Amino acid sequence: MNERDKAIVKDLTRFRAMTRDDVAELHFGGVKHPTTQANMVLKRLRRDGHIEVSKERRQYIYFPSPSSIKKDSAKLGHFLEIVDFYKQVAKVEEPRIFVVEPKYGKGNPEPDVFMIWQRTPFYVEIQRSVYSDKMMRDKLQRYEQYFHSEEWKFEAWQPDEKKVFPRLWIITETRYNIEAPFKVVQTQAVDEIRR
Repeated sequence: MNERDKAIVKDLTRFRAMTRDDVAELHFGGVKHPTTQANMVLKRLRRDGHIEVSKERRQYIYFPSPSSIKKDSAKLGHFLEIVDFYKQVAKVEEPRIFVVEPKYGKGNPEPDVFMIWQRTPFYVEIQRSVYSDKMMRDKLQRYEQYFHSEEWKFEAWQPDEKKVFPRLWIITETRYNIEAPFKVVQTQAVDEIRR
């Protein structure tokens, strides 16, 4: 496998699933025919057992091998939205860190993404379904408890001089009434954010 092959497999592992167009945009943007090149490489990687594919949708969806999710998982659309979010932020600036579904332990928040982007740490919630006020309060309460626990101060990415709690960025069509002891941003799309 060449370096680009390894980068494709690494992204499939990180994002859990990607469409052919996602792979073409992220890994073949600089070539004359990105879709054709992506198809050839994905076919070879699949043939050699490095990746798996689902042909259930009009556009094939690719997975690392072995896949960490089922090919018909209810969360498949969610993972594809995370890839789309990544592509949008990367157009502005490549995130220094981008972790899909980081784990902070039982009872702590479960963001869709942790990233450092434009020198700012973010927890990202991609919220495409409408949450009730209670569901949103419960979600925010986990962040608030984590904030007060100060466990976040010991994360490897934290600067030595001043510890920073990440901003919570909620991508949502619905505007929620949120009060929190940390910065919360709500937008419908990436290009609406103002730091």
